[in-house]
Amino acid sequence: MGYTVAVVGTGNPEDSDTFAIAYRHARAYERLDGVEMVACADIVRENAVAFADTFGIERIYEDYEQMLDIVGPDIVSVCTPPPTHAEIVTGCAAAGVRAVHCEKPMAGTWGGCRAMVDACETHGTQLTINHQRRFAAPYTETKRLLDGGRIGPLERIELGGPDLYDYGTHLFDMAGYLTDQQPVEWVLGQVDCRDPERKYGLYQETEGLLRWRYDSGVDGFASTGSEGLLDCQLRLIGEDGEIEIGHVDGPPVRLRTAESGWQSVDTGRDGVWRVQPHPVDRVLSRVPVGPDSLLADPPYIERAIAEVVSALEEGRSSTLAAENALQTTEIVFAGWESARRGGRVSLPLTVDGNPLEAIVEDGSVDRGGVRGNRPEAPVADE
Repeated sequence: MGYTVAVVGTGNPEDSDTFAIAYRHARAYERLDGVEMVACADIVRENAVAFADTFGIERIYEDYEQMLDIVGPDIVSVCTPPPTHAEIVTGCAAAGVRAVHCEKPMAGTWGGCRAMVDACETHGTQLTINHQRRFAAPYTETKRLLDGGRIGPLERIELGGPDLYDYGTHLFDMAGYLTDQQPVEWVLGQVDCRDPERKYGLYQETEGLLRWRYDSGVDGFASTGSEGLLDCQLRLIGEDGEIEIGHVDGPPVRLRTAESGWQSVDTGRDGVWRVQPHPVDRVLSRVPVGPDSLLADPPYIERAIAEVVSALEEGRSSTLAAENALQTTEIVFAGWESARRGGRVSLPLTVDGNPLEAIVEDGSVDRGGVRGNRPEAPVADE
């Protein structure tokens, strides 16, 4: 069965301030049999025209709703900034799109995240989020080792990285994947907003500290920012050993048990972030003709989009299902809400907005990262 595809938010690969992730989506669709890209939309027409020229697309739009109405694609990739995701995804569902593959992170507000999932459930639309690391060997091998009991029962999972949401969404998604999407009971968080950065339309904290607990009793801990406490991307601590992914001085994955010191885990050419090219591909890349790659495994985005189409064709739930992303995204928003309230937050989370945005914009955190409405501690007598 063939599927038609449209892309919303083509971006501009020559603009250093944008990622133009749509080009990676498009290359993935190009490699699939029975899939045809038929339309694209971008509010900057020049961007859409350049994208269409690159991939041989005839229908170009500035208004994605007009595109949906006229073209009626089976699949839509949403590659716009996160604050626009909820509106576009719910619009796709209402227009009868069969499957929406949306870039991460999910949305700009917690209410928006839930609305995306609810709308797609109501209209029978398959919604997936591009957490493509689920197809990378460092993570699948870690899952195999964990499930095989190599470090004994899991006691704690730790995350480190530059931020909690833009980059951190991948790490929290991996925490969900590695713990079989266990429900979370509560979250306790604090953020330093002395120099908040706005990226793709959303604030990012300068540093973040989160602790949470799964129903099983497994603890979670995250420390993000340039002064983060972890020297790896993820650490799994079990009763009988540890696994680390992305250690700053180590291989993609390493394992330590009670019987041995640190040992590398074979992940082939799959790295923490991307596939490492085959040596022959480095030579072929200098040849002006021929295929993009003969020997390298497909990039993680290509694996993810192949899964999206396969799940739609087979009528099954995808490992990239938005319900999985929603569960782990809730930890981040609950951590921000905990910082806003100054206390632990029980789940499910009941707020609709973006607590980090509220912290930054209402001045409840001063430039030193301390909640401005909290009195200073008294100075002890000398």
